[in-house]
Amino acid sequence: MRKSYKFKKKTVTEKKFNCNYQIKVPEVMVIDEEGVTLGTLETRDAIKLSEEKGLDLVEVSPVANPPVCKIMDYGSFQYQKEKAAKKQKSQGKSLDVKSVRLSMKIGDHDKETKVKQADKFLGKGHKLKIELIFRGRERAHLDIGKDLIKEFITHLSVPTQIEQATSKQGNKLFTILIPDNK
Repeated sequence: MRKSYKFKKKTVTEKKFNCNYQIKVPEVMVIDEEGVTLGTLETRDAIKLSEEKGLDLVEVSPVANPPVCKIMDYGSFQYQKEKAAKKQKSQGKSLDVKSVRLSMKIGDHDKETKVKQADKFLGKGHKLKIELIFRGRERAHLDIGKDLIKEFITHLSVPTQIEQATSKQGNKLFTILIPDNK
C-alpha cells in the first residue's frame, strides 16, 4: 500500500501590521491622521485616542525605539497596500525565453518564416533561443550547424546581443539572444 502525501502550497506572506490591541509594547510614538507627531504615549492611551476619533492605531514601524504607530483607518490602509502591490506586479515585465527550432535540412521559405517569428519575439522584448537539432549522421557536421545559426542571426532585422554563445547540449546546438535596447 502506497502512502500519498499532500504538500502544502507555499504562499507569499505579506507584511502584517499590528493594529490596536495587537500592539504589545508599553509605549509608542504616535502620529495622527494628518501626519502631525503627537509624541510618545502609553499604548492604552494611544488606543483610546484613536477610538475616540473612530480610527485604528496601526504599528507602522515596529523596529523603531519606541515603535511608531499611526492613527488611521486600517481597512483603507490595507486596501492601499494591496493596490500598490498589484500595480507593482503588473508593471514588472516578465521576460520569457521564446524558442525557434531549426534543422539542418531547412528550406529557404521555412527559414524566412522562422526569421519573421524570431523578429516578432525580439520586438516584444523576449529572449530568443535558437535551437538546431541534429539527427543521425548530421551530428558529425557541427561546423555546418554553427554556420547555419550565424546565417540565421544575420537575417534578423531586430538588433540583438548574444547572451549565450553557441554551445552543444546532447543532439542540439543552441544560442540565446536578447534584444539590443540602444
